[in-house]
Amino acid sequence: VHLVESGGGLVQPGGSLRLSCEASGSIFSINGMGWYRQAPGEQRELVAIIHSDDSTNYGDSVKGRFTISRVNAENTVYLQMNSLKPWDTAVYYCNGWGYEHNSKTYNTWGQGTQVTVSS
Repeated sequence: VHLVESGGGLVQPGGSLRLSCEASGSIFSINGMGWYRQAPGEQRELVAIIHSDDSTNYGDSVKGRFTISRVNAENTVYLQMNSLKPWDTAVYYCNGWGYEHNSKTYNTWGQGTQVTVSS
């Protein structure tokens, strides 16, 4: 199973970006997908996750500003980021977990996409 992120870039404070992450491969079911981020010198932290029942969890620092959603038919998860702050600058990683067609579980990470918030 592979995850490919897109949508990162440079944005001014207060601006918006939408990240996408598409899962591909021998996927039987997706139990959840989510986003984490890691700034230089910092630990990787939770941004948002969405479960197969559409329940969501958000990191405290992004609640009310970021929204996670998914399109099941496309095996794709989105992260809409509004009111971006300079401290949102980080590499954003997509994570997905579930079952492959051979009944094995998977827990996979994408390669990351850079988000830079700066004037």
